[in-house]
Order: sequence, then C-alpha cells, then structure tokens
Amino acid sequence: MSAVGETEEPAEFRRAVEQMRAAALRPEIELTDMPRPRNLAPFSAAFSAEVVVEDEELGGGRIVLLHDPDGHEAWEGVFRLVTMSRAELEPEMATDPLLPEVGWTWLTEALHTHGAAYTAPSGTVTRATSQGFGGLQGQIARTEIEIRASWTPVGGDLAPHMQAWLDLLCTCSGLPPLPPTGRRGGEGGVVPMPSRSAPRDR
Repeated sequence: MSAVGETEEPAEFRRAVEQMRAAALRPEIELTDMPRPRNLAPFSAAFSAEVVVEDEELGGGRIVLLHDPDGHEAWEGVFRLVTMSRAELEPEMATDPLLPEVGWTWLTEALHTHGAAYTAPSGTVTRATSQGFGGLQGQIARTEIEIRASWTPVGGDLAPHMQAWLDLLCTCSGLPPLPPTGRRGGEGGVVPMPSRSAPRDR
C-alpha cells in the first residue's frame, strides 16, 4: 500500500494498519481490504466487512483510517477513524422510537468494552424503510439501520478500535454477543438486536 501522492508511509501509520488487520474475526465476518480514499488525508487505509450467516448477508460496512503526521485540529490528533455500519432491522426493532439512541450506544459500548479510548466522536444513526410498488408491490417492506461515525483513537493501539467496530457490525446484524473471555472492560450494557433464526426469502 502506498500513500497519497506516493509519499513513503510513516512507520506509525504502517503499524496502525497492521494492528487493524490483525483483529480477531468471528466466523460470520468476512473482512477485505478496500481501495484507499484519496484527498482525505496524507495517508489512509480502508477495509470492508460483511456479516454472513448461512450464505445470507445480514449486515456490512466499512472502516477508514486517516493519518496526518502533522496533526489535524478537527481530529484533535494525528489519526481519525471513519466508519459506516448497516443492517436490516427486525420488525420489532424498526418501530422503536429510541432506535437512534440505542444504535449510538452500541458503538460507544463496544469501544468501552474493548478499552478503546477515543476523543472527538461524531456521527449519525439513520433508519430507512423501503416499500415496493408496481411490479414490486408484493415485496415485503424492509427497514435498515445505518450508523455513520468517526472518532479519534487515543493511545498507540488501533486493534481495540477495529475489534469494537466489528462488534458493532455483529450487534446491528442481530448476532448474540460472544462471552466476555479475553475482552477488556467486561460485557458492558449493550442491548443486542433480536437474533435472526433463519435466512429470509428476499
């Protein structure tokens, strides 16, 4: 991977990317490298992930690491993580008026659980419903949640932040949490979505 403008990557950036790439994956997660975004920062890297159970994609998203060795005033640091997570909602969750607040809590609790210190967080939680008409009249209405967030990691280890984001994807997708063995900070107070018992007809 080369940097924007073909400048040699700093060792600090290369180390951060390797820490993210080395995150432990649940068997339901498929993680791949993405083309890095350009013109957002002097150095960047990106990954996409999908949550797949019995050949059905339940959710997915992407995470982008930005690095400016000179620091960035808005970031309050030299690194910034930018993420997007999405999943289809179960009917019992789709109408919950507190869903946006719950969705944001899934992120902050995941960061806390893994001991991923951060500053300057920002983001949005969006609920979108689609209904078929005309030739798609019989299509079942679908509601999705999309969580877009960014934050500045504090400390020299990016692995907990990657692990927290992967946990967020699994929570959005309705997977039950894993036992807290080996986790930092305990289980936290996350309320997971109802798990999907079987793939749906699309």
